[in-house]
Amino acid sequence: MRKKIIVSCLGLALCATGFASEPAANISAQRILARTKIIASDEFEGRAPGTVGEEKTIAYLTEEFKKIGLQPGNPDGTFVQAVKSAGITSQSSLTFKVGTQTLTPQVGIDFIALSRRRQEHIELKDNEVIFVGYGVTAPEFGWDDFKDVDVRGKTVVMLINDPPVLDAKTGKLSDAVFGGHAMTYYGRWTYKFENASAHGAAAVLIVHETGPAGYPFAVIAAGSGRETFDVGTPASSEQRVAVEGWMTLDTAKQLFVAAGHDFAALKTAAAQRDFRPVPLGARAEYAVENKIRDVVSRNVVGLLPGSDAKLRDEYVVYSAHWDAYGRDPTRSGDQILNGAADNAIAIAMMLDIAEVAAAHPPRRSLLFFAPTYEEKGILGSKFYAENPLYPLERTAANINLEPLDAAPAYEPTRDLEIVGRNRSTIDDYAIEIAHQQDRVLRADSEAEKGYYYRSDHIEFAKAGVPVFFARSGLEVIGAPAETGRQRRLNYLQNDYHKISDDVRPDWTCEGAAHDARFLFALGLRIANADTMPEWKLGSEFKAIRDAGYKSATK
Repeated sequence: MRKKIIVSCLGLALCATGFASEPAANISAQRILARTKIIASDEFEGRAPGTVGEEKTIAYLTEEFKKIGLQPGNPDGTFVQAVKSAGITSQSSLTFKVGTQTLTPQVGIDFIALSRRRQEHIELKDNEVIFVGYGVTAPEFGWDDFKDVDVRGKTVVMLINDPPVLDAKTGKLSDAVFGGHAMTYYGRWTYKFENASAHGAAAVLIVHETGPAGYPFAVIAAGSGRETFDVGTPASSEQRVAVEGWMTLDTAKQLFVAAGHDFAALKTAAAQRDFRPVPLGARAEYAVENKIRDVVSRNVVGLLPGSDAKLRDEYVVYSAHWDAYGRDPTRSGDQILNGAADNAIAIAMMLDIAEVAAAHPPRRSLLFFAPTYEEKGILGSKFYAENPLYPLERTAANINLEPLDAAPAYEPTRDLEIVGRNRSTIDDYAIEIAHQQDRVLRADSEAEKGYYYRSDHIEFAKAGVPVFFARSGLEVIGAPAETGRQRRLNYLQNDYHKISDDVRPDWTCEGAAHDARFLFALGLRIANADTMPEWKLGSEFKAIRDAGYKSATK
């Protein structure tokens, strides 16, 4: 009975604002749920790139785009963009030697390690271990964790996330340095591997902590021994560190104690600008065996041409990654990681937005983009950003769909959290639409987890394209106050990247439809505007956009 009342109340709210007569009202929870069930079914085998599951997923999306009436998104006349890559499966071992002691962490329990170099056998012996704090080099903040210490050919141990710099006056996190409570790109593991590579390190071990990371070590460990991917060339892979790894907090503490160091004290010291790298007096040995294969995965792209001849060559991109985690052959019984909330719901939302938009083409063209390899390091979007099918300087915006939890599967929320709020003028449009749809916009309640840097939109942003990324809020309509927060926590602890991320009998996708109506209206608002969105002052991507736009208009 509650579900019927909620839907009815929502309908009254839409009518009261005049929204029910708008095209966005045609977004359907039933269609979204039906498509989610198909995409997340066992038939698709967990949608892992380079598998039969990919073939079935690409075929399904292509057929849906055709049914909707979209044109092939690739100028070559197809709905796909080939993403050339290498599939790498690493089996690794690690040993620490500290004086007369030998520590042998267990792979998948205490650490995981892999190599993205195109080498079948990698061995590092007698490798000096140096603690480099947070592993950050940020000139704009006067910050350099490496100082003048030579780490070439050595193992660097790093802490997760940004340095937590305190304001001397308030004793709280300083908003002026590394975003305060919110994570910056310096806190991402991808950056840490990149920076260590730039300094010539041989190996990186990131100390994982569940709180700052936003997920337990088990999420990382689940990838141990599974195939990973790289879209770089063999030559570029040689520029990466030879070994990329994570270890648990307990393992790090054991190493530090064995080496005669206080982990807590060094962690505190690492939050200061004057921190200098600390040789731990330990030596590491690694052995990594790689199985390597060439893989061509695919991004799926559909085009809805704009209705205005003057603006048709400008594009608003909706994105939702199609890949999940495939099968876990180590399990007995059910082995398929169906990826229902992550990210089948988002694909279904994008398809419904495309279906409704096809009947109401806006002035600019809409590009519906389903990238591969998001779960392998956002590689499909990275490949597109480096090899765009349409000029990025004429790409008005990217609206990325990824729920981040299972909230859209249930009742709608009145609030919507903007991940990376107030960075571009897209947010100004969002405020207008929220008012029209009786929704409340809030800042990301988990900004410290760095979600802004953890999904496909970030590759568009790094290329200068203004982006918008939102998630369902916590104020579930018609439900007790803590319902939203409890569901979010439950999904993270029990379902995220696990076998249990499957469609549940009580899913209605009313929340997904509610969010899709907002994102549909936002996309059309951008696509019908006289000018393209802009980054606001203070955004790290504004200079990139401005340079690209000036180049395009010369």
